[in-house]
Amino acid sequence: MNALDYLRLLNPGWRDALEIAVVAIACYRLLLLLHGTRAVQMLAGAVVLAAAYAAASLAKLALVTFVLALLFKYGAIAALVALQPELRAALASLGQARAGRLRETLAASEVADEIAEAVDRLSRSGIGAIIALELEQSLDDHVQLGSEMQARVSADLLATIFTPYSPLHDGAVIVRGDSIVGAGCILPLSQAQIADRSLGTRHRAALGLSEETDSIVVIVSEETSTISTAIRGRLTRGLSAVALRDLLAGRVLETTEQAPIA
Repeated sequence: MNALDYLRLLNPGWRDALEIAVVAIACYRLLLLLHGTRAVQMLAGAVVLAAAYAAASLAKLALVTFVLALLFKYGAIAALVALQPELRAALASLGQARAGRLRETLAASEVADEIAEAVDRLSRSGIGAIIALELEQSLDDHVQLGSEMQARVSADLLATIFTPYSPLHDGAVIVRGDSIVGAGCILPLSQAQIADRSLGTRHRAALGLSEETDSIVVIVSEETSTISTAIRGRLTRGLSAVALRDLLAGRVLETTEQAPIA
């Protein structure tokens, strides 16, 4: 670094302020994407390894330093493979317009009413269900794994889809705005440790999708008839139909209001 570089550091200009702002925004967006995902745990592990490498270097432990250096060298490739879903979701969110999928004919409150009514019926009948509401991040990949459709959201249709022995009951319904765009869809299972062993595949699938995307996933337990939601990798259980309706309407309206006009 020459004298001019030192002088620039002492007298920052508008370019420096711009660079700092861009880096800060990028780091903030990255942290939002990583929040509640496996990447946070992996980042914590990387910090521990870095601290161990620094300690080994100071103590001049050549073998330990060599092994840790190899881990860092090839661990980056392993991390890219392990974090493929998170990276895919991050890239998808960068290329999407926030408002494009949220301007619908039906109001968000009406969609919430229909979903809450359907879930209430299914819960009372002891019928399991899983419904994913797409927000900003696209669920097209998951729609393609099921049966694509285009139908207005209604309590009657949702209840019919999840009726036992119907062709599409064993899978997830995906809702985009005021339309059902997929049924019988396969969702990724969460790899996180779940303490409650009573939670089955539906709850793991809901958690898995909520870890990878910003979707709201509604689950009705076939065993207990409990209504739950999975948002950002967090499972909330024991909801009433009214509480679910308020939650759905509030979250979708909040996303719509924050979205810029495309």
